[in-house]
Amino acid sequence: MGLGTAGEWSPEPLAPGALGAERPAPPSPVAAARRRPEPPPPDVAAVLDALLAAAATDLRPRAAPLSAAQLLDRVRGLGRAVNVLQAELARTVVAAEDAEAAFTDGLTHMAGWLRGHLNTTGAESKAVLAAGRLQQRMPVLGAAAASGAVSPGQLAVVGRILTDRVWELGEVAGVDLATLDQLVTDTATGDQARCLPQVCQRIADQLDPDGPEPVDPTAGRSLRFTRRADGSRGIRGDLDAIGGEKVEAALEAIAAAGRCEGDLRSRGQRTADALVQLADLHLAAGDLPVLRGTKPQVTALVQLGDLLDPTLVEAATTLGSGAVVSNLAARAAACDAVVNRVVLGPDGLPLDVGRTHRLVPAHIRRAAEVRDGGCIFAGCHNPTWMCDAHHVVHWIDGGDTSLENTALLCERHHTQVHHGFAIRWDPDDGRWRTSRPDGSEILVGPVSGDWPQPPPDGPLFVDLPLGA
Repeated sequence: MGLGTAGEWSPEPLAPGALGAERPAPPSPVAAARRRPEPPPPDVAAVLDALLAAAATDLRPRAAPLSAAQLLDRVRGLGRAVNVLQAELARTVVAAEDAEAAFTDGLTHMAGWLRGHLNTTGAESKAVLAAGRLQQRMPVLGAAAASGAVSPGQLAVVGRILTDRVWELGEVAGVDLATLDQLVTDTATGDQARCLPQVCQRIADQLDPDGPEPVDPTAGRSLRFTRRADGSRGIRGDLDAIGGEKVEAALEAIAAAGRCEGDLRSRGQRTADALVQLADLHLAAGDLPVLRGTKPQVTALVQLGDLLDPTLVEAATTLGSGAVVSNLAARAAACDAVVNRVVLGPDGLPLDVGRTHRLVPAHIRRAAEVRDGGCIFAGCHNPTWMCDAHHVVHWIDGGDTSLENTALLCERHHTQVHHGFAIRWDPDDGRWRTSRPDGSEILVGPVSGDWPQPPPDGPLFVDLPLGA
């Protein structure tokens, strides 16, 4: 402390940046906008020059005939360079955060600076800051990351499990954190890197046996649909452990029931089809809650002429969400649905709405279920409850709503029949036959003399020169 001229006490000025010192006033938005970025320091500029030189290498086979081993060595070296750069970026960002450097450009924190100046997402900005803090908290792991031996993904795994709270509890309990730091680093850089989450969880369970404060596990659930211009959806979300188990079990059951011979769909495709099938089942059952006074339904508005046209007409159908799809989507949906006739005036406004007509009555569907036993597409064994009632000759083309003109098809094969595949009833054999778009029949099971056999592409057996 110091004394004034009158002998009174006066506080000594604090050094800039010291605890309790006044924060430097941020520049005005105009001044921040006028500040031009300075060139990177010489060490960073040298790294950039080297990377740009590497990026200029022509990797096309004719220009640089690198062997497979050389390409893999290049990938390995670039991967290490990425790890080094990510670790150094995180270390520098944390240093800038501690120095409140973002105020120079009129911002309050580095997360916002990264979003605004490097065009990172919010999640990426948080991950960079979290990685930098983790390297400070675990110096052995930080040194390994700085050498390129630890990836950003591994740092994220460690930081998610060994949180600040867990590490502080270990410090209070007098645990040898340096040894644990070394153990985590050895796991991340050794032959058992896949066990890193389990090792970190064991450490967290020992340091914090009570675990984090209990919270509602459903609070973290989220599900977001992104509607694209063509009407398709992108899905992103998070579920808690129990909720995820439930959804996964339901989708896995439907996906497994939908497997058939020759099914070439990926696991992701089967799961997506199962999700749509799950929606189909509940919409068809009519047991969903009422939405705005009516049962939830999928609506499609299409002109009569487009619905009559069996060929593809783009952008002919408007769904209830406003998405625009082709007329074939409406024809497929109209196979087993309820139909309303809407008369439009010259101004496009509805003049009259006719009665709702159910296309396939319950007694015909029950008879088809007894006859077909499930999806009749060749090789498919989906049960009846997963099937739509398909008009073999579309009702809009004059086909009768009768048992003879009705066939059960699961959602996936119903779509394929409306996009080139064909089915027909064989009265001689008393079964359904399925044809590809080129007219060839799909045969399943062992080929026997009772079934028509396609001409072979070549000899099935050849004489092998076995020698004397």
